[in-house]
Amino acid sequence: MKPLGFGRRAAQQTADNGKTSLVAGRRPLVAPGSVEPTTPAPAARGAIVDQIYELLSNDLLAIFPPDEWRNRPRPELMAALEERIQATAVDNNLTLNEMETRDAVTVLLNDLIEAGKALEPLPTPDPPKAVARSSSQSSVIAAKEKIHPLLMEHIDASAIAELSRGEVAEQVSDIVAELLLQQRINLNQLEQREVVTLLLNDMLGLGPLEPLLADEAVTDIMVNGPNQIYVERKGKLELTDIRFRDDQHLINVAQRIVAAVGRRVDESSPICDARLLDGSRVNCIIPPLAIDGASISIRKFSKRKITLDMMADQGNIHPKMAQLLKIAGRCRLNIIISGGTGSGKTTMLNAVSRNIDMGERIVTIEDAAELQLQQPHVVRLETRPANLEGNGEVTMRDLVKNALRMRPDRIILGEVRGSEAIDLLQAMNTGHDGSLGTLHANRPREALTRLENMVNMAGLNLPPKAIREQIANAVHMIIQISRMRDGVRRITHITEIVGMEGDVITTQDLYLFKFTGEDETGRLRGDFVSTGLRPAFYERAEYYGLGRALMECM
Repeated sequence: MKPLGFGRRAAQQTADNGKTSLVAGRRPLVAPGSVEPTTPAPAARGAIVDQIYELLSNDLLAIFPPDEWRNRPRPELMAALEERIQATAVDNNLTLNEMETRDAVTVLLNDLIEAGKALEPLPTPDPPKAVARSSSQSSVIAAKEKIHPLLMEHIDASAIAELSRGEVAEQVSDIVAELLLQQRINLNQLEQREVVTLLLNDMLGLGPLEPLLADEAVTDIMVNGPNQIYVERKGKLELTDIRFRDDQHLINVAQRIVAAVGRRVDESSPICDARLLDGSRVNCIIPPLAIDGASISIRKFSKRKITLDMMADQGNIHPKMAQLLKIAGRCRLNIIISGGTGSGKTTMLNAVSRNIDMGERIVTIEDAAELQLQQPHVVRLETRPANLEGNGEVTMRDLVKNALRMRPDRIILGEVRGSEAIDLLQAMNTGHDGSLGTLHANRPREALTRLENMVNMAGLNLPPKAIREQIANAVHMIIQISRMRDGVRRITHITEIVGMEGDVITTQDLYLFKFTGEDETGRLRGDFVSTGLRPAFYERAEYYGLGRALMECM
């Protein structure tokens, strides 16, 4: 392992293994001339404290039983520790000065509190515990802010990339322990580990956002400048107490996110879509466009593979509706999933796509790849922004056109938002049945209007009737999903496109959600109701041997 810098264990490894340290020599933690000439150098003082620690740490709980010392005052325990340390030093021909004695008392006292819980108070009501926890967290954050610049002075940041997170954590832990000792910052082992975790998050991860990314209950993270971070849990927004140090700290994290996928965010390109290593979708926008500081919006990647059956169990959809959508997927219907921001369109798209045959070739096209298809034969394409000279941009429309040359069985668009709509409709009309896409709209009829408007964005000057005929022939079904005011996402419409009557696209609803009220917990009540109409794709279902199963769903 290549040592990052000093620290007791790192220094010993350097001496024993002959490996080059990342600093030129072992730098003293105290600047020359900042201590009296009679005071030993920090390295020597640390060595003696280490010897005392090794002699006493293994038998610490036997020497100071928790039951005996639990309710004794801390000064009394510290005095007993000091007496024991001095006796041990005499027995082993060691000489400790006053500073070394205090250091040894501090180290052993922290171990005693952590390992034996000797000084924990008797159980107290919840509010005092909350206050104690808050005080501990404040101490950790204050220690981290003081230690961070000192740590960066004594390590070679360029070497961090050569080590795994575990190796960096091991060496940083040693260095932090040394720095805490020299700065007279008293933290127990748990708090020291928290300081190390915060430092590693800043050095290797996304800083203050790391705990939120690790929290599986959080589905969205919204950063509005360095001092305001919201999260979504169970469909509801909550303000967190997490903060960035300043604007530059936030911008550094944003740049680290987008650089990982070969993109950039700066004053010349202040907007960027990207993704995290786990697949989470990220949007960054920085000043001058973001007035109050950089904004980062993260739609977290769900580790759970949501299926239609799981949605039925959760009350997002009726079991018969789930069965209907499974049949629609197997019958290779062209489906548009419509909904508002954060309504669950991509989750629904993933769930419906699970019914695609494993032998089919699928091409997915997205701005930031986030789809989680389970099939083995999937080609994932992602758009690319222009470079600094304004060249090299690859749009969604470019990728749709290219996908048609890749012999796909199905084309899936993560989101239809512009002129690529015409290319998708043409693909659906030319043998690529079973294609899927999402778009933003509040109702199925509005989804058709938006699709028509996006076709017009291609600048082809087609008459409205021709566009509507293209839509009516290409799209078979619209699934409308909504996040309701209780935070629950529900399928509100399953709507078929039947054909044309004059200049109007005709549709029929197969299932609707009808609101009936709310219960005492605030959760909305309602029924998923079948309209009882015979699906227009019944003959198609018969062709696939699923006609009887389809009628049972109705």
